[in-house]
Amino acid sequence: MSAGAQAAIAAWLSQLVSTRGRAPRTAEAYGRDVRGFVAFLEAHRGGPQGAAALAATDLSDLRAWMAHERGRGLSARSLARAVSSVKSFTRWLAEREGGDPTAVLSARTPRFAGTLPRPLAVDAAQAVIDRVELQAAEPWIAARDAAVVTLLYGLGLRISEALSLTGTDAPLAETLRIRGKGDKERLVPVIAPARAAVDTYTRLCPFELGRTGPLFRGARGGALGPRAVQKVMEAARLQLGLPASATPHAMRHSFATHLLGAGGDLRAIQELLGHASLSTTQAYTAVDTERLMAVYDKAHPRAR
Repeated sequence: MSAGAQAAIAAWLSQLVSTRGRAPRTAEAYGRDVRGFVAFLEAHRGGPQGAAALAATDLSDLRAWMAHERGRGLSARSLARAVSSVKSFTRWLAEREGGDPTAVLSARTPRFAGTLPRPLAVDAAQAVIDRVELQAAEPWIAARDAAVVTLLYGLGLRISEALSLTGTDAPLAETLRIRGKGDKERLVPVIAPARAAVDTYTRLCPFELGRTGPLFRGARGGALGPRAVQKVMEAARLQLGLPASATPHAMRHSFATHLLGAGGDLRAIQELLGHASLSTTQAYTAVDTERLMAVYDKAHPRAR
């Protein structure tokens, strides 16, 4: 890859993180997509491609690359993400180099069937919390595990968000300020059971919970890792006979789906989850409709 292409990609990724608020890992994924595209162009065009040449990318180049990617077995979902990355890079580069990205930006993104979130039933979600609290021999660890899982379900937190809480967050206030994906902040109301679960844990925890240290601690006092929570959920899932989809993230899905089913406003749920786009939250309406139709088919006299 030419030095000009490498420099352009590095500058674009830096801009994504510094001014667009993209997470470093997200930027890394975008970078892999664009580097793959540039590598294809160099082979396709027969030589190194500098910034000016990349800015002159046209629709035929993009289509040739997309065909190549599908030919090597890339899924429609992965290709759609890669095309989005290339479009973003092309737009940014055209602004710097004076190219016309219109044709590339108007290219259709591959369609794919999105997978619906797989929440637990209300009673299953509560059963998971109850079961988690019974697994550890140490009372403080049992309380810790129950507190973490309660935050996932009761507040709709991602596992990374729950584990990023510090000692200064306890005891939990009426609302919790969460910094989520893309460094985006949101305020989440704290329900009483979540506050009580965290209070129980902090009372039993044998380690000093400093204001800047992690709230949730591992057995030796270090920060609790996500794998420990995943293992606790796996054990509870097996004991309760729940499907493999009953993961920590499924508790967050369950929070959103159950809230929607109880009449929650979609826009409000979007804010609670920290979704950048309402279309992401709308997946839960499909889940709720699917559940409703299953009940209808089972209960309606003419469906029998």
